[in-house]
Amino acid sequence: MTQQKEKKVEEIRKEAEQARACPVQKALYYMEEFLSGPMCGRCFPCALGAYEARVRLQRLSRGQGGSEDVAVLGRISQQMLASSMCKKGKDSAAFLAEWLKTDVFEAHAQGRCPQRSCPALVSYRIVPELCIMCGDCQEVCKFNAILGEKALPYRSGYRPFEIRQLRCTSCGECVKVCPTNAIEVLDRAEAEKEKVQT
Repeated sequence: MTQQKEKKVEEIRKEAEQARACPVQKALYYMEEFLSGPMCGRCFPCALGAYEARVRLQRLSRGQGGSEDVAVLGRISQQMLASSMCKKGKDSAAFLAEWLKTDVFEAHAQGRCPQRSCPALVSYRIVPELCIMCGDCQEVCKFNAILGEKALPYRSGYRPFEIRQLRCTSCGECVKVCPTNAIEVLDRAEAEKEKVQT
C-alpha cells in the first residue's frame, strides 16, 4: 500500500509538470492532488503544511497573494522536509522547494505570471491591425465576451472586434482559433497601466 502511495506522488509530480506551464500552477495542482490522494495525514507537519501551502498557492494564482505568501511557502517546505515522518511528505516538500527556486513566485506576488497562464493575472486584447474580422473568436467564446461584426463582402462600416474584460474568463479559446494571431495575451497589470495612459 505504501509503495503504491509513493508511486502516486511521483505520478502526480509528472502530471503537474505536463499539465501546467507555470510553476505556481504546477505546485497548486500537485498540492491539490496530494491532499486528495496519497497524503495520509498522520503527522502534523505534512497535514497542516500541505493544507496551508494549497491556500497560499491559490492566493498567488488568483493575484491575491504577496511576498509574505512566498516566504510562508518557503518555511512550509523546509519544515515538511525536516519533520515529515514519511517519504511522501518529504518528497512533496522537496518538489515545492524546487519550484520555489524560480523567480516566478515573486512575480506572482507582484501580480504577474511570466508564463501568462494564470487566468486571474492575464488580459486578452484584439489587435485591430491584425484582425481580419472573420468572427471565429466570437463564435468560440462561451461567455459572450467578444463584441464586433463579421466582415461581409457587401457591407462597410463594421464594428471592430473587441474583448469585454468584465466578461472574459481568460480561457484562451479565442487565441487558439484566431487565424492571424490577432489576439495578444498581456499581464493584467500591464494592460491596466496602458488603459490609464490612454
